[in-house]
Amino acid sequence: MAALLLLPLLLLLPLLLLKLLRWPWLRWLIADLAFTVRARRCKRALQARAAAAAAADPRGPEGGCSLAWRLSQLVRERPGRTFLIHHGRHYSYAQAERESNRVARAFLRLRGWKEDPNLDRGDGMGATEKGARYASGAGDTIRREAEHAPIQDDEAVPEGGNSASLESGSVVALLLPATPEFLWLWFGLAKAGLQAAFVPTALRRGPLLHCLRSCGARALVVAPEFLESLEPDLSDLKDLQLKLWAAGPGPHPEGFSDLLAEVATEGEGPLPGYLSAPRNILDTCLYIFTSGTTGLPKAARISHMKVLQCQGFYQLCDVHQNDVIYLTLPLYHMSGSLLGIVGCLGIGATVVLKTKFSASQFWEDCREHGVTVFQYIGELCRYLVNQPPSEGERNHGVRLAVGSGLRLDIWNRFVQRFGPLRVLETYGLTEGNVATFNYIGYPGAVGRSSWLYKLFSPFSLIRYDVASGEPVRDEQGLCVPVPTGEAGLMVAPVNQGAPFLGYAGSPELAQGKLLQDVFRPGDVFFNTGDLLVCDAYGFLRFHDRTGDTFRWKGENVATTEVATVLGALDFLQDVNVYGVTVPGQEGKAGMAALVLCPHHPLDLDRLYAHIAEFLPPYAQPRFLRIQESLDTTETFKQQKVRLAGEGFNPSTVQVPLYILDQTAGAYVPLTSAWYDALLAGQVRI
Repeated sequence: MAALLLLPLLLLLPLLLLKLLRWPWLRWLIADLAFTVRARRCKRALQARAAAAAAADPRGPEGGCSLAWRLSQLVRERPGRTFLIHHGRHYSYAQAERESNRVARAFLRLRGWKEDPNLDRGDGMGATEKGARYASGAGDTIRREAEHAPIQDDEAVPEGGNSASLESGSVVALLLPATPEFLWLWFGLAKAGLQAAFVPTALRRGPLLHCLRSCGARALVVAPEFLESLEPDLSDLKDLQLKLWAAGPGPHPEGFSDLLAEVATEGEGPLPGYLSAPRNILDTCLYIFTSGTTGLPKAARISHMKVLQCQGFYQLCDVHQNDVIYLTLPLYHMSGSLLGIVGCLGIGATVVLKTKFSASQFWEDCREHGVTVFQYIGELCRYLVNQPPSEGERNHGVRLAVGSGLRLDIWNRFVQRFGPLRVLETYGLTEGNVATFNYIGYPGAVGRSSWLYKLFSPFSLIRYDVASGEPVRDEQGLCVPVPTGEAGLMVAPVNQGAPFLGYAGSPELAQGKLLQDVFRPGDVFFNTGDLLVCDAYGFLRFHDRTGDTFRWKGENVATTEVATVLGALDFLQDVNVYGVTVPGQEGKAGMAALVLCPHHPLDLDRLYAHIAEFLPPYAQPRFLRIQESLDTTETFKQQKVRLAGEGFNPSTVQVPLYILDQTAGAYVPLTSAWYDALLAGQVRI
């Protein structure tokens, strides 16, 4: 009888579950739980890797830094697996190991290191005992003995340019495009116990010299194709007493030699791990320069721990070893090197490396190589949606796009045109200690603010005063959390598990990046410099950079929000919004640089009607400038500083300018007469 009574309930249970699954909160909770489980598994796996490296024989390759250890492990597990595809050529993990070993040996010979049978080969001691000795500090002794081993007189030492010597921990700067040679040099330097500094390839003259000085570079490796543009800097480079190499055959300027030719003469055998093993996992492993969009680049310190953590990036994104990843980002940027390459090493997948991004070639490349995942940054996807339609643009195997900085309007257009595929937007900073993942795929969001997610990567949003440029504090001097729906400054607690290592050079470079007494006296938080909003559903949305948000008419104007509204107009291809100083006015007035879609005229009437409907009066741009293109960095970040400095003077800005005539409710050409009247206070803006 009881069974008969339970039967209707059992029949109704599937219907009840289906109904519950339609409730978005439950679906999101399930996704939160799934990501939390994946994150915990990833953390345990990385801890196991670190423990295995620490316990490994310091004389073997698996006793080295996390890069050396992981590459050695992959070679043992799947030596023939394709690691890299570049210009149609395939490189296995075993080839990557051999090429990087050659590089390491070339630099070690320069340091005067020589393999010693008593130090680097079998001595009757078991691996467990050796690992125990190394973990207890004996590895430092082994390292010191090896570093002082004499070099034979008949050994050739790479020449380089000048007389500066390299020692353990010396910095070697790489000025190279995204090629296999970049990777072999990077991996080889790590194995040799040297620190690489990834120099942005567009830098020359003052900014380049600044980068080399700030990271304390002792040597510079340059791609042959960059040597001609470096000629004006050669005398300054020699004054820095740098060893100078070209990564390829000549002709070379005086003082340069072919490093790759020297590398080719070296052996490819494995190297002892003690050469690269850090004394502390927080030791600096390499330097990556910030973008420098608002000033000179800063050399962010990247620790061995961060490199290890980045091995888990693609695992957190639910990417697997059988995936093929398309990477067309600069390797000097964290997204290309640490997330793209190190993340690929973390799962043992294949990466298709493209030296330069080509929107017209993108989908053909994906079909040719069987790409299943690609990584974007900035608005790379915008270049794709602005391409003319083609027959094969939906004929691909890409299932996932991973990256950061994708605007909502581009997101929707991209998925609708090229889907079905999933977008996984992330948020993070090169020097930061916090990251977010929009693993649910909610359009326009950069992550989740659930309590479950904060177990993985804790953060808070606090109230920020745009006018003073400082967080708002209460009567006790503590910061104030923002309520749901209000933009707040993202901060993250600094501790041993989530440190902030700062930048090479003066401690003043890190000024403002650490906040004290945030929620209780004595605590320390990392200041991301970014304003984010948490909506009622627990999704995080990027609001603006604190330096880009400006005040006008007593209100805060977020440049990203204005750009999103303008970007919805079908005749605009690109938009860059910024604030400009107007004499006699407090704050900054909004100005928008616009690029028209091909074969589309500028429709000022539609533009004004659109902003009047979707933007409050204080956020409506007062000035427009029409351009053929917008300047961006090599990582597709828009350049605002130069545009803001040029202002809106029609006698100096040689592109069409418009001003908002509030009386007429329209944008009109900004002539010299209008400009003079504005300066005289005769025009209300």
